Amino acid sequence: MNWQMNPNSLFAVLLRKPWWVSTLVAAAVIGFAFTALPGHVAPFVAAGALPFVVIAGMAGFRALRTPGAARIDATVAALRAMTWPELSATVADAWRRDGWTVTAIDDRAADFQVEQGWRRGLVSCRRWKVARLGVEPLRELAAARERLEVHDCWCVVTGDVSEQARRLAAENRVTLVEGADLAQRIPPAVLRGSTRTAAS
Repeated sequence: MNWQMNPNSLFAVLLRKPWWVSTLVAAAVIGFAFTALPGHVAPFVAAGALPFVVIAGMAGFRALRTPGAARIDATVAALRAMTWPELSATVADAWRRDGWTVTAIDDRAADFQVEQGWRRGLVSCRRWKVARLGVEPLRELAAARERLEVHDCWCVVTGDVSEQARRLAAENRVTLVEGADLAQRIPPAVLRGSTRTAAS
């Protein structure tokens, strides 16, 4: 069973906010419990702050792992400078590091099929050098997911994404791997190694 948090739920919204927002909510709950409620009730109400403390910790951990603008720009520039063999190998290795089994496929919409346990997905990265990604590649990728009966779809992007394409991706559960997500998946050491290989 693939359980996902409702993106509009309170906890999902707080996860997208800075860690201190959840901390303030937790402090407000505790403060209200001990200042406005009877002593025998206050500890039970204050315990309701625990989920917000957990969310604050998760948001803080995410913030620590989020690459800065300089690293994101360097990752994008390095990937755009790669040849197709270099780029495809780098992307395949990124998914392998995340525990996926990666298989190259001959399909117009996707470059790799990935598997992890019972989950299967598609990864497309062949349009990594386009300056602005439109809807058609994403529409083809979403159709391939239905045709091949896989669960997940990713599209690697180093350029801009049109608003229409971004909307289509969200509606069809196609994940755009760009910006910070791209820099997280591909460590600087990998990019330096690719650069040395290309130079030699």
